[in-house]
Amino acid sequence: MFAARPLSRSSITGRSGRPCRASLIVLLVMLPVIPAAAQTGLRPSIPGTVSSTPPTPEQLKQREQELEAARAAQKAAAEAQERLKADIAALGDDRGKLNQQLIDVAAQVRSVEVRVGEAETRLRGFDGREQDLRTSLEARRTEIIEVLAALQRAGRRTPPALLVRPEDALQSLRTAMLLGSVIPEMRSRAEKLSTDLGELVAIRKTIASERDKLAGDRDRLRTDQTRLAALVEERQRKQTSAEKDMEAESARAAVLAQQIDSLQGLITTMELDLKSAAKAASTASLQGVPVNSKPDANALRNPGRKAPAIAFASTKGMLTFPVNGSKIREFGASDGAGGSDKGISLAARPGAQVTTPCDGWVVYAGPFRSYGQLLILNAGGGYHVLIAGMERISVNIGQFVQTGEPVATMGNSSQVASILATNASQPVLYVEFRKDGTPIDPGPWWAANEGEKVRG
Repeated sequence: MFAARPLSRSSITGRSGRPCRASLIVLLVMLPVIPAAAQTGLRPSIPGTVSSTPPTPEQLKQREQELEAARAAQKAAAEAQERLKADIAALGDDRGKLNQQLIDVAAQVRSVEVRVGEAETRLRGFDGREQDLRTSLEARRTEIIEVLAALQRAGRRTPPALLVRPEDALQSLRTAMLLGSVIPEMRSRAEKLSTDLGELVAIRKTIASERDKLAGDRDRLRTDQTRLAALVEERQRKQTSAEKDMEAESARAAVLAQQIDSLQGLITTMELDLKSAAKAASTASLQGVPVNSKPDANALRNPGRKAPAIAFASTKGMLTFPVNGSKIREFGASDGAGGSDKGISLAARPGAQVTTPCDGWVVYAGPFRSYGQLLILNAGGGYHVLIAGMERISVNIGQFVQTGEPVATMGNSSQVASILATNASQPVLYVEFRKDGTPIDPGPWWAANEGEKVRG
């Protein structure tokens, strides 16, 4: 910020005695920043010291208001939690309603994630422009003072003799001549400064508005994430009660996974040697290709289905990415180790929600080699979808999941070894499609735009 300089009344007023616009704007920019503590009337505390000044009535009132606000927030959170429990209890054993709730809330979470990401991107641009303007104005501090002084002198139309030392008539004449030739230039410079300062003020207002919206979206995101976590917990509780030996199956899957080196070997072993995965694979082979394989988005709106609504081969151009993010690696691109990528990689937000891009049965869910947490879905018809790089998976082996259903959550950094080698600064999700054991290009399956994406 600019340092404040003492100015007389005459130095900040125009001919009419009212403050001129350029003067006021410059003075506002030159005002020092008031610490937050000073704005609230509270004295800043110093660690290790005890204030001997008793709190004023205003301070006591403010503290009481803060306590009341905290109590109100706590009460609202408790009431929200009770409402959430009641909503889940009302679903009862209706799996279709629970599935629909899961898909709807997961879609809300991903929608808010998009808004938050867009707002953060806009704010970075605004913050950068604000800093550029501040740097530019700071570099022209002397010019601001000169322009302001010249405009104030010109605005008052004071005779040249009074603007200079009266004992030097020659100097008075030269000053009058100089002032007459400089005024147009000064006005042009003043207009440029005024424009920059006006833009700075406007950007400050925009930033404040964007931050308010962002804070609201983040609050909504936390609320939706809390609701989603409760719904996921209920779904898995029901799944566990239905499959009594699920824990033993998961433990056996982990042991088998440690003995296998390849992804295809993992898929084959799971679907042959693991009871729950074998059952899922068998069901997939029988029900994975609907009789009517023509794509019908309406079929995806049945939350009670226990088999794919559309044959995977028929969903080309309809699927959405499992996570909100930007593609940083294409199928077939160099993997940096002499080979080529067999899938795509998506840079995501920390903690982002991962949803399944298609209907399918879970044949593996857990850690595997350099892939970190790995989820494998049997989509039927010989197709498998592999998703890796999450921090936490929320579905179990043998479980049928529907398009758009929440299945995992991203962490704060990349979990896949091949991505770590690229020094990615954010979590990355790896997605691979396979047909009869061979990796295939998933490109034709993704929707061309948001309006064509399948969300269930």
